[in-house]
Amino acid sequence: MEAILAWEGLTHVINVAYFVAAFLFILGLKRMSSPKTARAGILWAGAGMVVATVVTFVHPAMADTVTQTNYILMLVAIAVGGIPAWISGRKVPMTDMPQMVALYNGMGGGAAACIAAIELYSGEDHGRIIMTLAVLGGIIGSVAFSGSLIAFAKLQGIMKKTWRFPGQNILNMLLMAGIAAAGVHVALAAGDAGLAMVSAFFLLSLLLGITITVPIGGADMPVVISLYNALTGLAVAFEGFVIDNAAMIIAGTVVGAAGTMLTQLMANAMNRPLSNVLFGAFGSAEEGAMDEEGGSLKPIQASDAGVMMAYAEKVIVVPGYGMAVAQAQHKVWELCQMLIERGVDVKFAIHPVAGRMPGHMNVLLAEAGVPYDRIYDLDEINNEFEKADVSLVIGANDVVNPVARSNPDSPIYGMPILNADKAKNVIVVKRGQGTGFSGIQNALFGLDNTRMLYGDGQEVANKLIQTVKEY
Repeated sequence: MEAILAWEGLTHVINVAYFVAAFLFILGLKRMSSPKTARAGILWAGAGMVVATVVTFVHPAMADTVTQTNYILMLVAIAVGGIPAWISGRKVPMTDMPQMVALYNGMGGGAAACIAAIELYSGEDHGRIIMTLAVLGGIIGSVAFSGSLIAFAKLQGIMKKTWRFPGQNILNMLLMAGIAAAGVHVALAAGDAGLAMVSAFFLLSLLLGITITVPIGGADMPVVISLYNALTGLAVAFEGFVIDNAAMIIAGTVVGAAGTMLTQLMANAMNRPLSNVLFGAFGSAEEGAMDEEGGSLKPIQASDAGVMMAYAEKVIVVPGYGMAVAQAQHKVWELCQMLIERGVDVKFAIHPVAGRMPGHMNVLLAEAGVPYDRIYDLDEINNEFEKADVSLVIGANDVVNPVARSNPDSPIYGMPILNADKAKNVIVVKRGQGTGFSGIQNALFGLDNTRMLYGDGQEVANKLIQTVKEY
């Protein structure tokens, strides 16, 4: 009797701890919605994860004949996952953050798939509902895992070519049909599906994640990363039901819902349905040389560009991934501070899909110390470009391409863009004459009011700073 009461008391403590962990997850996610509170949000969510992990060590399921073995395996898993993550998290440069997010997100999907594998390979009948949820979590987690690894390889430069072949979408549909058939069989077999069928189910799911992601070009990677984040959360929620873990259910549901909303918002920002991102051809063109579409390219020297900005009344800076690669955000902000001291109205314009992951440019600018009240989203800033004396485009390409408004034949036609071309003067800082990550030619570069300032972003910013100092 005492043992039963002790077990029930411990169960109540565990449930309360899981509730606290879930509350911290939700609070952390809420605070991540604003740059001012994002750091605190990460710490709150991290605290929730610590609570959930510690509680696992006192779970009643640990009190069996293999307690010592369980503890050793858990500690080894924490060390294997935690130590490399701590080291890499502190050392990874901000330019590599998108691929790191993709990799860690893939690990979450893989972990959910592993939980499903344990249940499905056990040969036990856990009930129709639990088996179905395990199958769903296994599919989604496997796709998120392999797809995120491909996204990581693309962003890291390991996979430099975009692979497309005729009938690729047909292959994806056949894989989906095969996965559905295998999944239904496994779920209905009551633990008697057999190792071969379960293995085929997981292999097909992993292959689907690869075949879906391989043809997607780099320009769509922000949407892809967000989508796989949502899938990972959903898979974790399903597996939370499978192992009756409230913290996993709540955390997975919250992450899945937030990721789904973000994915939809980013797809809307590109004015393209998600199906077009996954099964369309945009973003997969090979990078080529810049032609003279829309006019001749007109270079400008840093000294002339610096003078133009020094005597401007309003300057709008449009950052892109090129700024991240050059690690020029600190110098760009130093330049802007000098302009502000001269009385110039300086603002930063951020496109929803600028960079290689959601919020990439916001993170870079925050790292450089740019005040939040100088950073504006597309809808907030677009009407101000016509009043700007100078639009400084540094490292951005597709998000300022005017063919999105003017050319119905362009793959990006209809995508909302930043109206940088409507400023009185446009200065484009660029290494060379190549196209952007999507491989699409940018008509902005040939406009009459555009001048090309060639060179590394950080070096160019230094030259502009020196010129402004002289005047």
